[in-house]
Amino acid sequence: MLDLWYKNTIIYCLDVETFRDSDGDGVGDFPGLTECLDYLSGLGITCIWLMPFYPSPNRDNGYDVTDYYNVDSRLGTLGDFVEFTRQANHRGIRVIVDLVVNHTSTEHPWFQAACSDQQSKYRDYYVWKEKKPEDADEGIVFPGRQSTTWTYQEQAQAFYHHRFYEHQADLNIANPTVRQEICKIMGFWLQLGVSGFRVDAAPYLIELQGVEDQADVTDPFTYLSEFRDFLSWRRGDAIVLAEANISIEEMPKYFGNGDRMQMLFGFIVNQQMMLSLVREEAAPLVNALKSLPPIPQIGQWAIFVRNHDELSLDKLTPAEQEEVADQFAPDREQMWIFDRGIRRRLPPMVEGNIRRIQLAYSLMLTLPGTPVLFYGEEIGMGEDLSLDERNSTRTPMQWSDAPNGGFSTAPSEKLIRPVISEGQFGYAAVNVMDQRRDPKSLLNWMERAIRMRKECPEFGWGKWQILDTGKPQVFAHRCEWQKGAVVALHNLSSQPCTVTLSSSPENSPPGNSPPENLPENDHHWLELLGDCPYEPLKGASREIYLESYGFRWFRVCSRGA
Repeated sequence: MLDLWYKNTIIYCLDVETFRDSDGDGVGDFPGLTECLDYLSGLGITCIWLMPFYPSPNRDNGYDVTDYYNVDSRLGTLGDFVEFTRQANHRGIRVIVDLVVNHTSTEHPWFQAACSDQQSKYRDYYVWKEKKPEDADEGIVFPGRQSTTWTYQEQAQAFYHHRFYEHQADLNIANPTVRQEICKIMGFWLQLGVSGFRVDAAPYLIELQGVEDQADVTDPFTYLSEFRDFLSWRRGDAIVLAEANISIEEMPKYFGNGDRMQMLFGFIVNQQMMLSLVREEAAPLVNALKSLPPIPQIGQWAIFVRNHDELSLDKLTPAEQEEVADQFAPDREQMWIFDRGIRRRLPPMVEGNIRRIQLAYSLMLTLPGTPVLFYGEEIGMGEDLSLDERNSTRTPMQWSDAPNGGFSTAPSEKLIRPVISEGQFGYAAVNVMDQRRDPKSLLNWMERAIRMRKECPEFGWGKWQILDTGKPQVFAHRCEWQKGAVVALHNLSSQPCTVTLSSSPENSPPGNSPPENLPENDHHWLELLGDCPYEPLKGASREIYLESYGFRWFRVCSRGA
């Protein structure tokens, strides 16, 4: 029997080096992270996603790996990693790790061997051309930071392909030995206790740029099935979460018939949710959900508000991008990056408005799929725009109002990255310790909301249906699974309103038949969570009041239940 544990888990993404420093050297580490497991367990986290922790020159935040079978010595040892996974599992927390195998660092021994000896087996680990391809300036991922995807290597006497920075040489996925190596890497970390992988840059991993003539298949998505077969053989409950910001038409290919990726990030839902928040109307989010393709029963969407990269808006029209950026990134020079995204966290984007912050995370927790939190979101951390590129949102965790925010006892100049120390989002104003003592804090609200989300598996497992409210500013939906049903309403507007609910099958997503519409007078609605105390619904009434930026969750119960 398949273990679909990821359908009702709460994922928490963190970077070990910025989470907690245990030895005072200014860099977070695995012993420090292990000390924080009780905090994460108390928050309600059931799965930790680790950003890269492998040995690396760290020219791209660890996404330039030099050894896939070890831990960066600054962060600890393999023994520390094993102890961390053991302690996490003891608390009911699974661990998934970043699998960064689209490319390696150019300092990786494989690449060094490939450059120094054309007869080396590692030569075919990478993608080479004797002459620079005519399309070398196309498909650039980092506009303004990168001018080509092919760079000449003097020792190798050839151009190598790199979809990302020139210090990140692409691996040759068409080479069966490379695919065997990727499986070996996955097997190694599975043996050390992980429950799966977040596959970095999945669309680029399987592209055949420069090696079309070497491929042994016509459909590179077959390679995803190959990796999934290996995982199923080694550990039946291991998952693969794909980072793939792709078109709607391409999404089904990543799930296959249930034999490829189990999870896919909901980038389109995220971008349209941001547009809905800016416009204060539900239509963009509704349209995004209705546009999603049907997926296999084992498939799942990963729903997020912000992640560790920029807030990409590339699937919006240019006019829509401008609309979102006008409100959330008014200083384009400081806040806009790569011609497509915003390098900020949500709280500063909404000027610290706690009601809008809670509204956004209530949406994240109730939208069909699995919620993914980025570290610090639970306390409303901000960003440091003085840091380069994506590092603006990757500042150290703020634990207390002690020096360095309680992250490290090292002198501030030795920290891996500066802690936010000034302004509305500085560690004196935003930290875990203070919020733990405040019953009205974002942290305590997040704990309650996560606890309630875990008691509502319908949001992760169920068939869903958009409900007609007659109010363009209100997003309402219903999810049913087995014999349970839940309803969530969100007022995206700064103005309070009252809605009268009705449901209509035409608002169901394609391939997802609507929930059973049982007679409403046979049921009553039990309120589970709201932005504030509300008057209980009376009798069979479906007139529901919502405060500005208000939200309410209900369980649909049979009479007498």
